[in-house]
Amino acid sequence: MRRLIATDATPPQVNGVVRTYERLASELRRRGVEVSFLTPCDYRTFGLPLYREIRLALPARRRTRAHIERLRPDFIHVATEGPIGWMMRAECRAQSRPFTTSYHTKMPEYAAAYFGAPLGLGYALARRFHNASSGTMVATPSLAADLARRGFRNLLPWSRGVDVDLFKPRGIRLFGSDMPVFLYVGRIAREKTIEEFLELDLPGRKVVVGDGPHLATLRHRYRDVTLTGFKSGEELALHYASADVFVFPSRSDTFGLVLIEAMASGLPVAAYPVTGPIDVVRDRVTGFLDTDLARAATRALTLDRGEARSHALGFSWERAAEQFLTNITADRTVPAPPARAACGTSSQALRRIP
Repeated sequence: MRRLIATDATPPQVNGVVRTYERLASELRRRGVEVSFLTPCDYRTFGLPLYREIRLALPARRRTRAHIERLRPDFIHVATEGPIGWMMRAECRAQSRPFTTSYHTKMPEYAAAYFGAPLGLGYALARRFHNASSGTMVATPSLAADLARRGFRNLLPWSRGVDVDLFKPRGIRLFGSDMPVFLYVGRIAREKTIEEFLELDLPGRKVVVGDGPHLATLRHRYRDVTLTGFKSGEELALHYASADVFVFPSRSDTFGLVLIEAMASGLPVAAYPVTGPIDVVRDRVTGFLDTDLARAATRALTLDRGEARSHALGFSWERAAEQFLTNITADRTVPAPPARAACGTSSQALRRIP
């Protein structure tokens, strides 16, 4: 079996999309599946305005077609809605080739926040992109419900996993034991609303782990916060295990890999009751979900760390890989374009999401 994944997100970018496909490829290869990627490395690129570390491919349909002809994949999955995603979508449609997509990022919200693009237009483009596929993979039931209400069709479940041998409780306190440690891990970007965490009045120390375009701003504004920069592997696992509560201030994530990494490390989570946390965190058991983030963080200190760990053990990369294979090996055809985009809830699509 030869599978081709087209993605605009690739190293050296550090985000949940990149990490998801790195681990997915590893799991698929263990099952004897040949996995290839089409990434910006295969094209001439330019830096995304206001986000220069992200390189986007310049349009080159012939190169995309040549890549397909050379690899001769049995199936194509389009991971992102960037230039590579749109080129691969166009090529698959030109060849009447079925393909799946995945909805990782709330691009309409990001486009509105960074560039002032109308939210309705953003969702119209996203709907046009994904509804041309034979199925769109989504990570959580609440995301599926939201997209179905917006007219997205053929929604397929695809969860995520965590390395529970790496991320686990450890007898270590990198930041001291004299006071509670509240931790955030992730990309340091404006849309993550990290300032909402850093402005909280909490009884302890705040630590932020990660890198991104907003890091310099945070360093300048919050000199009493520990900003470690990027960490990975064993070093990252030690940072998780040294904290007491994981604070997740984002309202725009579609899943949040860091949530299950934190819980696997024995950290209760404090977050808003929004897509991602409401699907991943067991409220009042493995974390507190509250519109008052300070109250959630303080109450999370009282929760059983063992419950957080036990809950995280249910998230498996092996199961995620099996879901992905099921989604792409089903008997699928290229959908005919609808007369117009529906805006009502698709009950059939929602029933497919566990």
